[in-house]
Amino acid sequence: MQTILGSNGPIGHELALELRRHYTDKIRLVSRHPTQINPGDEVIAANMLDHEATDAAIAGSDIVYFTLGLPMNSQMWENQFPTMMANVIQACKAHHAKLVFFDNTYMYPKTAAMQTEKTPFEPVGRKSTVRANMATMLLREMAANRITAVICRAPEFYGPLSTKSITNTLFFKAIRNGQRAKIPVSRRKKRTLIWTPDASRAMVLIGNTPDCYGQTWHLPVDQSLSYQELLRLTSQIRGKAVKATVIPMSVFKLGSHFSQPVRELNELLPRYRFDNYFSAAKFNHRFPNFKTTTLAQGIRSILAQ
Repeated sequence: MQTILGSNGPIGHELALELRRHYTDKIRLVSRHPTQINPGDEVIAANMLDHEATDAAIAGSDIVYFTLGLPMNSQMWENQFPTMMANVIQACKAHHAKLVFFDNTYMYPKTAAMQTEKTPFEPVGRKSTVRANMATMLLREMAANRITAVICRAPEFYGPLSTKSITNTLFFKAIRNGQRAKIPVSRRKKRTLIWTPDASRAMVLIGNTPDCYGQTWHLPVDQSLSYQELLRLTSQIRGKAVKATVIPMSVFKLGSHFSQPVRELNELLPRYRFDNYFSAAKFNHRFPNFKTTTLAQGIRSILAQ
């Protein structure tokens, strides 16, 4: 049995499809309101804030995928994510289940330095601190050999329109809807984006490869491009120029006085003042036959929706 915690999100959804295609038909989907993705999927409604519900959801699992998400709300992250993480770790230990933790890069330094699996954590901001603490909690258990686990880390998402990220919402979704693209902070700084179905496919591959456990893995990405280069590429694919407006940091700061969502974004926006380089060299070396979706392929897919 392979169990997906947070199966309603885009990562969990693609995980279920990939598991069924290539690995197993014994799939358990867990969320507060789960829905079946493949015929025969087992669905369990559970709240990972509840220790007993978490234990019951994980019982009988061989591999557990932690893809749980929360809205962009710092207070909610501080109140809920650490408890979820602790409950999942405890349940996996109790039932001798392997844990595959889907992580992000919030805790990395907000600089232009290349990000690798060895990049130290330097969280700045409440959400970044929560994510750093979650990863550290699991790393300690792994180092003490109290759990068999692996961390899969991804940069900013782009993908099918249910995918939520700054770039997907302001840039790709706007273009898809025939609107002017919005660029956060700078059109010249390089961004590294991951196609969400690639993230899920790579996680399943890592989770079902025994020698990958006990490590952190950066998930596969295409080349890093600036928003200006993404505009040029998207224009080529569309066959006509894409117009865009840069939203400077000052506008976001002003908006934060009136909007809670914008206020929550402000913690993340300093990343957009610097080039962002995310290395997947370790994964590419271990899995040379993995076909990473190119940005051109991903953009074509988004525009065709």
